[in-house]
Amino acid sequence: MTELILRFDSNKPRKLKYNLAAARAAGASALLTFGGAYSNHIRAVAAAGRAEGFATIGVIRGEEHLPLNESLAFAVGQGMQLAYMDRQRYRAKDSAEVRQFLQRTFGEFFLIPEGGSNPAAVRGCAELPGEIAEPFDVICCPVGTGGTLAGIAAGLGRGQRAIGFAALKGGFLTGEVADLQRQTYGKVFDNWHVEDDYHFGGYAKVPAELDAFAERFGAEHGFEVDRIYVAKMLYGITEMIAAGKFAAGARIIAVVTTG
Repeated sequence: MTELILRFDSNKPRKLKYNLAAARAAGASALLTFGGAYSNHIRAVAAAGRAEGFATIGVIRGEEHLPLNESLAFAVGQGMQLAYMDRQRYRAKDSAEVRQFLQRTFGEFFLIPEGGSNPAAVRGCAELPGEIAEPFDVICCPVGTGGTLAGIAAGLGRGQRAIGFAALKGGFLTGEVADLQRQTYGKVFDNWHVEDDYHFGGYAKVPAELDAFAERFGAEHGFEVDRIYVAKMLYGITEMIAAGKFAAGARIIAVVTTG
């Protein structure tokens, strides 16, 4: 019989671990990062910056809306300075022009990319599989920017596989994960794939079917299921189990990254 094991493990501290070490090594006093108005990454950077003694700057996609929502209010409460960028310029945030503008505006800073996904984040997430005491065959995680899946797959043992469940539509995340592995390890591992069939219409889309599933699953297992990322993964896993897409007797770890 297929067995599903929940692993509650926030990916944000793992993504930031080596980024913060690099910022300290570079002598940086400020961290700058990007995110949407409800970004958990923005919250995490704000909290980490306060705990580790860095000033923090959050560049938020879109216009300012007052009063601040819970996520942005939390970030400000941690001391983060918020700046807003229109969507057209935000799409070009990796360009030299935008980076120069940010440096003129804020001075020197250590840059952490949107979602925290870069080689430093991948190395942090690669430590997760080795910390799991239970034997398992497959490990699953939600995918937003690709860093968590890229790292988890790199940290697997022989015969183990990783599956990422896309929270965004478009089918581009396989390429993002592969690029992160190339940047970090100089190769792409062959022990993972991205499931693109359970995004429910795209980022932050939560139709009634998904919401009802999350409510039932949370009541059964005793926790509040995050709708943006985790619910889509859990829905996908249960559907795949019901369809017989896992080997008989497979032990599946589901990494609950937020909620």
